[in-house]
Amino acid sequence: LNATEKQFVLDTLAGCIEYKSLLDVVVNAFFVQDGRYCLISERDLYIVICYLAVFQLEELGLQQFSRIVKSLDAAKMQKFLRFFFNALYLNTWIKDEWSHFYDSLYVKETWIDPLLRWQPKVQKLIEQLTEKLSSRTTTVKTLKVTQPKEFNLTVPKARAIPIPLPIPVLEKRIPVPQSTYKPPKEKKQLEEIKTKNRQKAKVSVTCSHFSLPFLLNCFFRNVPFSQYIHSLSCQIDNIPIKLNAAAILREGALYQRKMEEELKRIENLLQGARDPSEFLEWQKQMHGKDLEEQLAEIECRRLQGKLSREEAVLAHQNVFQEKKKKADLMREEKAELMHQYAEKRLQEQKGMRELVEQVVEGHKNAKQAKIKLQKYKQQIVQEFSEENQELLRQALEEEEEKLRKRYELIQQIRAIESFLSLRHKFVDLTETGGHGLFCEMSIVELRERLALLREAQKAAEEEKRDQIIHQKQAKEQLLLDKRDQISLFRAELGRAAALK
Repeated sequence: LNATEKQFVLDTLAGCIEYKSLLDVVVNAFFVQDGRYCLISERDLYIVICYLAVFQLEELGLQQFSRIVKSLDAAKMQKFLRFFFNALYLNTWIKDEWSHFYDSLYVKETWIDPLLRWQPKVQKLIEQLTEKLSSRTTTVKTLKVTQPKEFNLTVPKARAIPIPLPIPVLEKRIPVPQSTYKPPKEKKQLEEIKTKNRQKAKVSVTCSHFSLPFLLNCFFRNVPFSQYIHSLSCQIDNIPIKLNAAAILREGALYQRKMEEELKRIENLLQGARDPSEFLEWQKQMHGKDLEEQLAEIECRRLQGKLSREEAVLAHQNVFQEKKKKADLMREEKAELMHQYAEKRLQEQKGMRELVEQVVEGHKNAKQAKIKLQKYKQQIVQEFSEENQELLRQALEEEEEKLRKRYELIQQIRAIESFLSLRHKFVDLTETGGHGLFCEMSIVELRERLALLREAQKAAEEEKRDQIIHQKQAKEQLLLDKRDQISLFRAELGRAAALK
């Protein structure tokens, strides 16, 4: 490179690095919106073009900038320039994003306004690239179709029919015994023994408790036989049985409820309460009257429902008749409209036939004028063929020069990419990520908070364990108290039964 070109390349590289934040805003948005199918490896190319358009367009001029753009891929440049030089984008989100890094007034006066001034001229360049893309002719290479050939296979010999094997005769199975579907005898014997033992126990209890002396004693003391049965059941209930926690709490609640009911009954008697049998009889009568009224009301509602259903059926029939009359009227109107439409359609067809005849006559005249115009064009082509050849030669020379410049620019860009050094970033555990969030913290702080959370969790577990132990001890004490209370109640009930 000569000194001028070398200085231009170095200035471009320095500018791309200095204004990387501004250029990344445009290029990232381009890849998200219009460049979704572009290669990531072409990112540096779009950054260079964006830098030249923003910072070097005044110095280069539109002609030099157009030469650089046209030396690259036309489809990529057309897509990027159409995205970047969109007046709506420049006035809205590009201006707002750049204002995050620089003052909004400085951004508008220094970059946005010049870009908007250059926008009509760059739009012509975009139109030239679009025409270049549309003028490309794609040649489709016809591939030779492979013709399949039949394989030359050896004809197999006919196989001999194998001799069928004899069908094996299965052995006769032993039938399932009938005892499988019947219950075992031992179960029936156990049920009989259990029944006999229960009968013996009833006889022994009856004989031991209903002895003659006891019956005489009950007769002379006027003790009812039912009280004796109640005392006997109380004695049987007082047999000590090993209870679990649920049974102890359930029986304790039962005795507590009985005690509250007895206290309430005594309190009501002290306040002058009477026998509730009359009230219960009156309540039963009132319930019967209410039931009869409800049945009468239900029957009334059923009859009303029948009447309303019949009225609904009649109303439905009336609506059906009205709809039928309306349908007949609409059918007559539709037939009239179809007749009018058919007449109108015949008139339109007649007019179209006349118009077609006129157009055919016009086509004949146009064909003659076209032949004359073709002859005139052939004369013009013969006159300007020599001038076109000279222009074509000049265009070829300019195209070769453009290709040479483009090749040199690509070599420069590749050299810049090959000499970019890798930057090693050392991690500092005491620094935050720098994302601008309120909840950011460094790795050291995160580790300290995790340690504090573990200690707090461990302390909470210890506290919960102590609480569980205390609850267990309190529950055991409650069960002991309930068991003592149940024993006391049973003893008192036994003593009361004995006194009765």
